[in-house]
Amino acid sequence: MPGPGIRTRVLFLTSLMLIIAGTTASSLYIIRSQLRRDVQANLQMDLAHSVETFQDLESDRRSALERENSLMAALPSLKALMTTNDSRTIADDAMEFWKTSGNDLFALADAEHRVEASYARDLANTDSLRQDLQAVIADASKHYLLSGGRLYEYSVRPLYFGSARDGTLLGYVISGYEIDQEFLREVGRGAGVEAVFFAQNIVTVSTLPQNLQAALRSMESQMLPEGDSAIALIGKERYLTTTKNLTEGAGQPLRLVVMKSFASADRAEREINWLVFWVSLLALAAGSVLMFLLARMVTQPLELLASGVRAFGEGDREHSLPTGGTQEVRYLSREFALMRDQIQKTNRALLEAERLATIGRMASSVSHDLRHYLASVYANAEFLASPTLPSSERAELFDEIRLAVYGTTDMLDSLLTFSRTGSALQRVPTTMSSVVERAIALVRTHPDAERVRVLLDQTDADTRTAVDTKQMERAVFNLLLNACQSARESAGLREVRASLHGDNKTVSVTVVDSGPGVAEGIRENLFDPFVSQGKQKGTGLGLTLAWSVAREHDGEVKLVSSRVGETIFRLSVARHLPESIGSANLHANRVQTS
Repeated sequence: MPGPGIRTRVLFLTSLMLIIAGTTASSLYIIRSQLRRDVQANLQMDLAHSVETFQDLESDRRSALERENSLMAALPSLKALMTTNDSRTIADDAMEFWKTSGNDLFALADAEHRVEASYARDLANTDSLRQDLQAVIADASKHYLLSGGRLYEYSVRPLYFGSARDGTLLGYVISGYEIDQEFLREVGRGAGVEAVFFAQNIVTVSTLPQNLQAALRSMESQMLPEGDSAIALIGKERYLTTTKNLTEGAGQPLRLVVMKSFASADRAEREINWLVFWVSLLALAAGSVLMFLLARMVTQPLELLASGVRAFGEGDREHSLPTGGTQEVRYLSREFALMRDQIQKTNRALLEAERLATIGRMASSVSHDLRHYLASVYANAEFLASPTLPSSERAELFDEIRLAVYGTTDMLDSLLTFSRTGSALQRVPTTMSSVVERAIALVRTHPDAERVRVLLDQTDADTRTAVDTKQMERAVFNLLLNACQSARESAGLREVRASLHGDNKTVSVTVVDSGPGVAEGIRENLFDPFVSQGKQKGTGLGLTLAWSVAREHDGEVKLVSSRVGETIFRLSVARHLPESIGSANLHANRVQTS
């Protein structure tokens, strides 16, 4: 019995505490705290400078818009256009003035502030733009417009016929520019600052990369009063943020958030961490020696135990297990050895029980059918021995004996073929059509196919494949025979029809019969061995054999549909036809099989 050994937990905890306890924690904490305070102060200065830059740019652009509107309002042609008071004329001719202005936003409104024409760059449908302008231009304190997910800063200039004091008010000229990424980049240029516009807590414009846009939603709940700063985590990066409230000039919640990343500061921290690393190098070297000793003591037995588990999973039940190592490894090794022995005993018991159960089901089915066939042969043979029996009755008795012999032969063939499934396949290149034709020829000679019309639909499909012809022929034969047995129970049409289909990967055989259909009670276990509900004879191996053969050919047999008058089974197999097999080999095989 192996000794108790040393506990792995004690070894690891002791060594790690001795190496790591005082080497880096205190020094890193002090350095990092001081560095982050200095970095945050510098970032706040950059953010404040960016907000001032935005205000300056905004003021300059608004002044430029007012100058442009003054020039536009003085144009006689524009005044003449507004005197027409015709909405369609104004809307058609306003485009030329918009092109002349070169602004992102241009609109004309009448004296009652009704927008007659509106245009925006890269915007085809201006109906919503017109409605949004209509709602804000009457308020002189507003100069921001949010429309169609775009943010504009605009300026409104009255247009008079005559002088502004004594003339007649004809309408208003509205010009504006779009606040886009290019504008925001100018705000942060030089300071490395990112900027975001939130309208109604929704991101409207941002200089952040597209993959971080979704992460901005987390900032909706972090909107701070104007001038305050906060640290926000966007994606995997930390940012210092500050907010500029622009709601007063927009008529709805509008905020500018400027932010700067801590990435450069984090890089500085990493450089300092490298310095600390060199300081603690001596301690780490000592720890490496200790960890090497631990690895030899702990990991080697664990690797041996893992090899034993892997070998057991692959079927090697005699692989040696470790007897040394720590207390936990030795305990695991003993428990695994006991578990391995118990699993082997349980598997042997299960296999024996399953074998006995299978033999019992097979014996029950075979003995019942053999008694049926042998009783028929024995009774009819006694009758044939009578010297007074007419020849016509002798012929009938002989037919009954022949049917019993056929049934016994089919049953034995099914059992033999079923026992051979799973062995190596003897694949040869052939056509599935030739296999089906031979199976149909055999079925037509079977007694269960009497008074049943068995047909094969002609097809131009490519049915070339490589299969074990004997097994495949038996599988198709069983499907057809099962269909004939079902069709014989039909009170009307008694017909079985087979058809072939093929694509790039598979070849399939579809069998349709006109029988009463498959009973609901056996559809779930239709392909299990010895399922023969509703049949007067047979072992119940026909469909099981077909399913097993199809599976060995990387295919399947399935019940497609079943109702009174039409039951459809489909057998499909993979082609497995190498490119090297040419038409000459295929033709030679056809000649041989014919």
